[in-house]
Amino acid sequence: MNPGLIELKEVAKYYHMGESIVKAVDGMNIKVHDGDFVAIMGSSGSGKSTAMNLVGSLDLATKGDIYLDGINIETLDESDLAQIRGKKIGFIFQQFNLIPNLTAKENVMLPMMFQGVSADDRSSRAEKLLKLVELSDRMDHYPGQLSGGEQQRVAIARALANDPDVILADEPTGNLDTKTGEKVMAFLEDFNKKGKTIIMVTHDPKLAHEHAKIIYQIKDGKVERKLKKVNKKWKPFR
Repeated sequence: MNPGLIELKEVAKYYHMGESIVKAVDGMNIKVHDGDFVAIMGSSGSGKSTAMNLVGSLDLATKGDIYLDGINIETLDESDLAQIRGKKIGFIFQQFNLIPNLTAKENVMLPMMFQGVSADDRSSRAEKLLKLVELSDRMDHYPGQLSGGEQQRVAIARALANDPDVILADEPTGNLDTKTGEKVMAFLEDFNKKGKTIIMVTHDPKLAHEHAKIIYQIKDGKVERKLKKVNKKWKPFR
């Protein structure tokens, strides 16, 4: 089997709380291949948010190794890590995290600035991405002038700004009504069909089973179950 696009090997993340040690993640193995649609699923306190930060190279492990496109991120300094992460992974956050004093278009342009893309190219690509998520008529609006669903679609466009290999979505429908949530998931499925790797963090088994191809079920900081969809049926795998 080819090396994973993202791989966690016996990864642990511990936090000191006074004299106690909290094992948020404790010996986790996750492998994500190019073109996968993976759900990291777990209830509140299961360790899935910490796992998301580790999978997204937003945090380093206390123990174990994290590989991003074959590179052990533990060996990189923060500047190099930020560059490779910025090119490889696009993030969609549950709270949208849009800059309130920037327009939708300017929010989408922002990640490209850090990758040295010219102003004209930033502008052109932002417009194309906002058209892709059906927001051509809202690109000059500020986040406060947009609905929750529109803000989430701006966040999706922003995640695609640098044409990353991976889109990491944290509870992508968590703040949306059912109809808008379905639309957002349809966008993610479409991007997956076009070759993007999707990693979705969710507490919702229904969302995971309906849209993902692989599920890592997290409990107490460990992978409790691994499931893979084969011929529309879920089967355990190693």
